[in-house]
Amino acid sequence: MHLPALPRLAVAAAFCLINTACTSEVDSVDHGAGRATSHINGSITIPAGRAAMDAETINGSITLEPQASAASVRTVNGAIQLGADAHAGALVTVNGDISLDSRARVDRSVETVNGAIQLGRQAVVTGGLGNVNGAITLDAAQVGGVVDTANGDITVGADSRVRGGLHVEPIHGHWLQLKAPRPPVVIIGPHAVVQGPLRFDRPVELHVSRQATIGPIQGASPQAFDGDSP
Repeated sequence: MHLPALPRLAVAAAFCLINTACTSEVDSVDHGAGRATSHINGSITIPAGRAAMDAETINGSITLEPQASAASVRTVNGAIQLGADAHAGALVTVNGDISLDSRARVDRSVETVNGAIQLGRQAVVTGGLGNVNGAITLDAAQVGGVVDTANGDITVGADSRVRGGLHVEPIHGHWLQLKAPRPPVVIIGPHAVVQGPLRFDRPVELHVSRQATIGPIQGASPQAFDGDSP
């Protein structure tokens, strides 16, 4: 079984969470008072302005309301949402979307396998982010590491910045491949900056604004565009 590096880490974290939850039968929720907040089944919400060490569940979504924080946020089947000005150490899910509202911050990585990732205006991810299936969208947001996908579209929207570059991984023989995939669409918007290399290990449709600044391209021919979108 082959998995790209980032989804492999997400799955490993998920199995670790499953084993921990099953052995300790955690089902207590503090809703944010500086202690771990855990479920086996059920969603978790950290109220606005409150802090939790960890927010973990297996079947359920996790929400950090505005200005809430958690050291790490992990689920297996469920979405993760950070409200405006929320803060987390890392976000990991296997089946679920991940979204960061305006000015939300993640100190390490953002990882999902099957799910979209969306970063709102002035949201910051210090590490990398990625998935296998699902669109990745940055809206005037910043990513310190690599934006990585195998079978998802990538939009680095206007005024966004990605320091680590982009990577679209090969999908041949991928364990989640169900049908012949279409080429991912990659868009680099006006005044966006991608400092690292843009590396494409499978065919993509690459559209780059004439007002964007990008690093070296490997494996694709860019199509320049004017205006807000191709």
